[in-house]
This record gives sequence, C-alpha cells and structure tokens, in this order.
Amino acid sequence: MHHLTSSRLEVVRWDHTRRTETVVHAIVQREFGSADTLVLEETADPVPGPGQVRIRVSAIGVHLVDTTIRAGRDNGAMPVPSLPMTPGREVAGVVDLLGDGVGTALLGARVVAHLGTASGGYAELAVAAAASLHLVPDRVPLEAAVAAIGTGRTTLGILDRHPLTAADTALVTSAAGGIGTLLVQAGRRAGAFVIGVAGGAGKVALVRELGADVVVDRHDPRWREQIAATRPTVVFDGVGGAVGRAAFAALAPGGVQLVFGWSSGEPNTYESDAKSAVTVLGPRLTARPGGLRSLETEALALVADGSWRPVVGGRFSLAEAAGAHRALESGAAVGKVVLEVAR
Repeated sequence: MHHLTSSRLEVVRWDHTRRTETVVHAIVQREFGSADTLVLEETADPVPGPGQVRIRVSAIGVHLVDTTIRAGRDNGAMPVPSLPMTPGREVAGVVDLLGDGVGTALLGARVVAHLGTASGGYAELAVAAAASLHLVPDRVPLEAAVAAIGTGRTTLGILDRHPLTAADTALVTSAAGGIGTLLVQAGRRAGAFVIGVAGGAGKVALVRELGADVVVDRHDPRWREQIAATRPTVVFDGVGGAVGRAAFAALAPGGVQLVFGWSSGEPNTYESDAKSAVTVLGPRLTARPGGLRSLETEALALVADGSWRPVVGGRFSLAEAAGAHRALESGAAVGKVVLEVAR
C-alpha cells in the first residue's frame, strides 16, 4: 500500500499480502429507522479491488431518497439494502490508492464519482470503480462537483423529456431545492418564462436571484390562487400533494407535468384529456440512450463553464449526517445538501 508522507503519495498500489491498521471514520447504520440510526464509528480503511480506486473524500452528496433508504422504505428506485451499511452514493475528493489494473495517472487526481446502488459514501475514505470517475477541474469546488454528479444528472434527465425553449412558461415546484435551483437556471438559460414555488422569504429571495420571473411563496395564504393564475406549458414537480395538484390544475391545455418525486409524502394520480402527467425517474431515466454517465459528463461541464451554479445551501460535517437528513425531511434545506470532511 502507499502512505501519505509530507503530502506526497509514495507507493501507489495496495499490497494484498499486508493489512493496514489505519483507523478511519464512517457513518454506520445498523438498523432502519429515524435519523438517529446514523452513527459515526471507527472503521477499517477500505481496500480497492481490481479496477477500483480509493478516494480520500472531501464532499459527499445527500439526497431526500437517502432518508427513505435509511428508514427501510422501498422507494421503487433501488432495493432496500442489507445492514449494517454505510450510506451515500456521491463522493468527491482525491484518489489516494489504486487497485490492480488501474493506471497510475489517476493517483492524486481530483475526482467525483456516483457509486450507483452501492453504499459507502458517508465516509472519510470510499472505494469506487475507476470507470465511474470524472476528473474535476481545479476551478470547480468539490461540493459543486458532487452536486453535478447526482442532482445535476437527474436534472438533465428530467429536461430530456421536455427540452425548454423560449416559447415555454415553466413552473418549478420546490424551486429552492437541489434540482429546483438547477431547473430555474436551465429555464432562464433557455429564455423560458420561469415561475418558481418555494416556502418562506429566504427561499423566495434565492429563487428570484437565480432568475425566476415570478416566485410564489407557499407560506402566503393566497398561494393556490397565485399558482392558478400562471397557466404554465410545463410543470416540473418534485413535491406532489396539494402543490402538485394545484400546479396540474393550472397547466395550460396541451401542457405536461413532469413528476420527479413527492417530497410532501403524497404522490398524486392525474387524469385529463387536455393535458398530461409523466413520471420521469426510475426506469425511464436509467434506460435512456447514452446511459447516466453521459448526463454526469454534461452536468459537470455545465458547472465548469459557469452555465450552472449549484446552490450548496446545506453544509454539515460527516458526524452531522443525522442533522443533514433532518434538514431534508423537515423541508428546511436549501439547494444541495453536502457532508464535508475536514482535512
């Protein structure tokens, strides 16, 4: 194996005849349940196998779907994992160890990776397939890269179903969330008329700053009437419940509602001969031509060239993973939620 000495990586490959006694920290979940099940523990450092690398993690993406996995609920997107586990599917950092068959050029590289359905991201060290890595330009902060690799690719997958144009009036529910903030920016970039829905003065101000033409505050008692007056041609809905129903009712004839979640906890069923609603995640996204990696590459490029500015509004230490989950579940989170590992 190699060691970090004076910030220099000396030996680059894992020696399978030796074991390390290095102790690192990771979030370990031993039972399904509340956020309190996420506990920081000392663990043995992970070892990359053939075709894999180890990443010294600096930033970790956190999703609302992580909270449903933690609770042991079947969300339809991936199977309920076996326990114990370390959750987390998006990591960014520096490659510090190579498995067999991996070129030495990756050693010391700034990278970001989506770990797929595998666990292991809420940790100081994580193992990823070398083929899953994306190099992160020096000008891109690692927390922004994490936002691009997961939330960014999902946003592009949603936009695949309805590429925005200047002819569109687009309504974005949960416009201050991780996906919502990127959809607002995408609409602005396309020249569409953008309507954002957010809850509270701070979130409303953020969505307006990102370029929304109109922002509806869900804390305003008149929010239903305000949404009803918008007549969008396309709705991007990750909330469901009463907000999703109000948005669909406002949708112009011939319009489409793209459903990518229901953070309210209440999925809706829509029926209309004049307009349509389509669920855009799950198999519809994973089966797209080009696969998910092409979306990751495109999202990272949009961040690198300044076309997208991921909003990282929730920053927590690794030990505060439970707090990050609570912020998402309560609706308090703004933009992308990230766990940061102090170095």
